[in-house]
Amino acid sequence: MPAKTLQDWKNTAATLAIEGRCFIDGDYRAAMDGRTFDKISPVEGRHLAAIARADAADVELAVAAARRAFDSGSWSRLAPVQRKRTLLRFAELIEAHAEELALLETLDMGKPIANALAADLPGTVNAMRWTAEAIDKVYGEVAATADDQLGLVTREAVGVVGIIVPWNFPLLMASWKFAPALAAGNSVVLKPSERSPLTAIRIAALASEAGIPDGVFNVLGGYGHEAGQALALHNDVDAIAFTGSTRIAKQLMIAAGQSNLKRVWTEAGGKSPNIVCADAPDLLQAAGSAAAAIAYNQGQVCTAGSRLLVQRSIKEEFLEHLRSALAGWAPGHPLDPVTRYGAMVDRQHVEQVRGFIQGAEEEGARLILGGEEGLAGESGCYLAPALFDGVHNGMRIAREEIFGAVLSVIDFDTPEEAVAIANDSPYGLAAALWTSDLSRAHRMARALRAGSVWVNQYSGGDMTAPFGGYKQSGNGRDRSLHAFDKYTELKATWIRL
Repeated sequence: MPAKTLQDWKNTAATLAIEGRCFIDGDYRAAMDGRTFDKISPVEGRHLAAIARADAADVELAVAAARRAFDSGSWSRLAPVQRKRTLLRFAELIEAHAEELALLETLDMGKPIANALAADLPGTVNAMRWTAEAIDKVYGEVAATADDQLGLVTREAVGVVGIIVPWNFPLLMASWKFAPALAAGNSVVLKPSERSPLTAIRIAALASEAGIPDGVFNVLGGYGHEAGQALALHNDVDAIAFTGSTRIAKQLMIAAGQSNLKRVWTEAGGKSPNIVCADAPDLLQAAGSAAAAIAYNQGQVCTAGSRLLVQRSIKEEFLEHLRSALAGWAPGHPLDPVTRYGAMVDRQHVEQVRGFIQGAEEEGARLILGGEEGLAGESGCYLAPALFDGVHNGMRIAREEIFGAVLSVIDFDTPEEAVAIANDSPYGLAAALWTSDLSRAHRMARALRAGSVWVNQYSGGDMTAPFGGYKQSGNGRDRSLHAFDKYTELKATWIRL
């Protein structure tokens, strides 16, 4: 079958039926008070759906359903191999609806349809399959005891897990959390961002079709912090798993302390350094990677390589390569299959990123490329990548997470200076470095205070590698077997024989 064209995708979008209600205890339903909010697409500015505006009353209903399901054992007490089979079926259904879900992602938050099809949906399916296959291979322990004692260390599901996810990778980020939570036997209340709730709402029906019992998988399309705060304060929620800003992560931890001291696992902000040493094996490749590291998903990535540290001796040559590479990331219509840089999530976010660009110029940084708003012939939320030189690490654009394609170039002389600049940040989510010296790569990787360090590439790893941050980038880890630590309790059972 030939690939779909821009017009094909527009035609499909025009006839797409979009669900906006909450999914609670196995059924779609309106918010308790009947309120809704409008979801407007950043692609062309058109109205997509009226989304149920869940609040504390809806959270109460969903948590009660999740608790009943958990206590009944309909899911929590199934053998791990049985939960595995159901989750694999869930993954199959998501894969079967990949085009529909990719289109929803693009219309919802503006990412290129090519990226949604090639990365977000396959990544979601892979996360679910890998996690499902892992759960019946996670064992307990037998302690080393005296001959008349038997010590068992076992894992048990936490109970009811509230999951709050961001708008930049709506389905993928959700799957990194609900897959291990469900696999471990928990019940889930998923709260997507109001900026991109559509795929989370849609897959709830697929979860039910796959055989996940009523009440085990619930989705609330709340607005602002209404539903999220109610989840964090609820005394019958046993854990919160969150991806989003550091500011909100702190508020969730406060709410946990004000309620039942629930576990709060956070993957929060980032201001990731991308370090290019003079002996980088391929400057052209490093420049292309640096451009992608800031421009992919319109810069709306928690691990975006927003601080580019370049050794002074190669800086001018490298900047020429970087200019050429960034020129290939001009905004395009997100439904055009050739587009790789789409729309920002909404008008408010465009203005927020533009504010950073203006502020950087006022602080003395030099805008040497990009930052233009708009896309010829189209309405919507478009902002070209911006490249700044003359940045020092004390400037606002080097300190704060912008969540847009704004790249700050900072020069350095020695690897030790580069590490000091990289670590001089409240964040510690990711870092990358480019060098041909193997010993230097190991030394710098060890010295960098970040949860992920990539060498001679930007971004790397798969479901086998844990993902999370140091410092104010959060706690706990997604992906890998370590993810199960967030959704299980350890129990020691000591038996006298």
